[in-house]
Amino acid sequence: MPYIDSHCHLHLAPLGQDVIGALQRAADHHVSHMLCVSVTLEDIQAIQVLMREHTGIFGSVGVHPNEAPCSTTLFDDLTRLARLDGVVAIGETGLDYYRLEEGEAPATQQQSFRQHIAAARHAQKPLIIHTREAAADTLRILSEEGAAEVGGVLHCFTESEAVARAALDLNFYISFSGIVTFKNAEALRAVARFVPEDRLLIETDAPYLAPVPHRGKSNEPSFVRHVAQCLADIRQVPLERIADSTSRNFFSLFKDAA
Repeated sequence: MPYIDSHCHLHLAPLGQDVIGALQRAADHHVSHMLCVSVTLEDIQAIQVLMREHTGIFGSVGVHPNEAPCSTTLFDDLTRLARLDGVVAIGETGLDYYRLEEGEAPATQQQSFRQHIAAARHAQKPLIIHTREAAADTLRILSEEGAAEVGGVLHCFTESEAVARAALDLNFYISFSGIVTFKNAEALRAVARFVPEDRLLIETDAPYLAPVPHRGKSNEPSFVRHVAQCLADIRQVPLERIADSTSRNFFSLFKDAA
């Protein structure tokens, strides 16, 4: 019964200091594959090393919205890096207004986001979307820029059912992280019941957001099984069904990983 961690950051501390241990624990808990996601363009160097030295790891290229650069070469950089072996997606990208300072305009984030979508369409690779306190603008820009052509995933989903519906209509998958296991996440669990099984993914976002019963600790790919178990409980289906369907969905979305 293999699991796939569809979004983690193996290259970031503290995971980066114990990759061998984390990968062994993942294998011990039947995690067969994981997608190591860039938050800056420079991350791909460390991710390439991981992909070369270990099986079952794929990578993405992108710039997190909080790292969004004022760059005239971003599109070119993304399309060049997207051709690297093992790179299966563009991102993470999107919008995050949570940390915007008062009066700060989101124009830089939005410009970067649009360039990521253009690069994804050029490379014909799906998008990994981060959105926080910016759902309306995220969906609007995805629609305006034709992101449905390549699709992707709204990762670490914490939004409403209405946002999930709109994302599904744009050809996107919905991925749940350890947040869905938190005691105060009943509204999110209701959304997790709603998402169609063939659009469902699981992730850790490690080293962040460890699920119950590891909340407060550093997260790692082996913990993705707790997210799967939570979804199985929510949806009242066997754990094996969630493991199988989310693994199948991963390869359906990230076709270059197949």
